[in-house]
Amino acid sequence: MSATTTPGEPFALAEQAAREIAQRSGIERHKAVIILGSGWLEAAEVFGDATFECRTSELAGFAPPTVAGHEGRVRSVVIGNRPTLLLLGRVHLYEGNEPAAVVHPVRAAVLAGASLVVLTNAAGGLDSKMRPGQPVLIRDHLNLTGRSPLAGPPPPAPYGSRFVDLTACYSPRLRALARAVEPELSEGVYGGFVGPQYETPAEVDMVRRLGADLVGMSTVLEAIAARHLGAEVLGCSLVTNLAAGVSPHPLDHAEVLAAGAAAAPRLARLIADVVARA
Repeated sequence: MSATTTPGEPFALAEQAAREIAQRSGIERHKAVIILGSGWLEAAEVFGDATFECRTSELAGFAPPTVAGHEGRVRSVVIGNRPTLLLLGRVHLYEGNEPAAVVHPVRAAVLAGASLVVLTNAAGGLDSKMRPGQPVLIRDHLNLTGRSPLAGPPPPAPYGSRFVDLTACYSPRLRALARAVEPELSEGVYGGFVGPQYETPAEVDMVRRLGADLVGMSTVLEAIAARHLGAEVLGCSLVTNLAAGVSPHPLDHAEVLAAGAAAAPRLARLIADVVARA
């Protein structure tokens, strides 16, 4: 999915991947998709036994992940009575991918029937009162990547206008369901950077002044793509560290993964409850 990709090609690839998921899983329509970000892989088993699993490399259009903690697998499970796709890991802009490749898994899942999209990530907290292992619902985001999955020629028919309303990008209904499950959940604004370097203290100060509560390197493009296709989005950040200038210690990716591994199973149970109730 390069700069020379034709306008309809990303959508055609997503349609092909959706057909392959349906054919290989034996499930015509999955109802939800959960993307497990950095540090969340330990949570995968909480969602139940897989009825189908394959490498994303076996499906059309999926770019290979190159980051520790992102396995590149897709799994089908049943949560409540909902056939649900689990995407174990994601790809990022900083790996050299174009936006179309970053959002391809979300597009494929929505076209495979997922009207509910759950986006998880590891994030740096901008409030010194935040603690590693704390879940924070994403209320809104700041797209600081300078990129959009909808940039370029208009999407082909039958897909809607690229001018998508993001007023309620992160579903108030789903956030209310999550708080009904765990009333103490906090909410915040997620600032999405390109990465891969962690943000400088000056950048953290800037984004905090802009209204962010969390920073990370994913999620925002996926949320835009999901809303463009009409899906309802729930975003959940796992605070794995305090951001630069807030944390008294240097930032370390291994510590991010370790903090996620410790807290993610409990958060997975929360997400499973929300998907079952939705």
